[in-house]
Amino acid sequence: MKKLVRFFLVIILVSAVLLYAISRLNSSQGFSDGNTLTIYNWGDYIDADLVSRFEEETGIKVVYETFDSNEAMMTKIKQGGTTYDIAVPSDYMIEKMRKENLLIPLDHSKLPNLQYIDERFMDLPFDPENKYSVPYFWGTVGIVYNPAMIGGKEITSWNDLWDEDLKNQILLVDGAREVMGMGLNSLGYSLNDTNPEHLQEAKEKLMKLYPNVKAIVGDEIKMLLANGEASIGLVWSGVAAEIMWENEDIEYVVPEEGSNLWFDNMVIPSTAKNVDAAHQFINFILDPEISAQNTEYVSYSTPNKEALKYMPPDMVEDERFYPPPEIADKLEVYEDLGSKNLAFYNELFLEFKMYRK
Repeated sequence: MKKLVRFFLVIILVSAVLLYAISRLNSSQGFSDGNTLTIYNWGDYIDADLVSRFEEETGIKVVYETFDSNEAMMTKIKQGGTTYDIAVPSDYMIEKMRKENLLIPLDHSKLPNLQYIDERFMDLPFDPENKYSVPYFWGTVGIVYNPAMIGGKEITSWNDLWDEDLKNQILLVDGAREVMGMGLNSLGYSLNDTNPEHLQEAKEKLMKLYPNVKAIVGDEIKMLLANGEASIGLVWSGVAAEIMWENEDIEYVVPEEGSNLWFDNMVIPSTAKNVDAAHQFINFILDPEISAQNTEYVSYSTPNKEALKYMPPDMVEDERFYPPPEIADKLEVYEDLGSKNLAFYNELFLEFKMYRK
């Protein structure tokens, strides 16, 4: 009888240990519980020192995970296997997530630092009244180039990229909206154009660019351009800033025809478990001095007008990253095109990628 009792005691003890281990594992996999905040963000998109500072000041443990595309982020949140308290989607994806009831409305009374966000970046069409999101960073899509590698030429227009002298000189980011957008803008069309004839026209023009395209690449575009493996690249402004930091010969320009103005905003997914901590973190990031430190690390443009006072003047006065009104007025925010139209964009982009003369 005593052996039987000991056997059951061992079983209970082992079960308790296993339950504790599972609980610890879940907390590290994004299952926010109690004093844990789980954040889902783009890679290398926050100063890690600030995460540590938030933990020290609040006693809240932060679990930080990353994604590499808006679509991957939304899919994982929609599946619901992992509960994230904060995510950082882009403008058009916020609109899509809002329509699919994947976001929790924000309590603005818990975000007093929201007052520091520039009014130009509030109440935009993808999230009226900022009911679901708070601006994190913004930027543009444009062209980086090394004048010395292209005979001292100055690039000011998308159409400059079709110059026959630029054969095998251009790197493109692997993004359908960015590349198709370049084709549309070069023809004077909107980035959100859904006219099939216009989209076909843009693809045909891109086909003529192919001799000048060295490669269509991902994150490695930063290293390749900084090292002089190509002279021109289609990139986001923050990527351009990083390349220019590594190679001071590189220039960045937003083409005169116009381009994309994008926003990455902080949201609270509908599956969040620690909504109070999520508000605390968002308000922490909105603090002007915190925002300034984060901006200097990330290199994208901050929407926090008060943060500009704590940043180096040469950074905030750089019109390449804080464009003047005559350029800003020509910029467009990506809209949610709907699954059918987006599929057509992707189809045309794939045809371009596979094209060979």
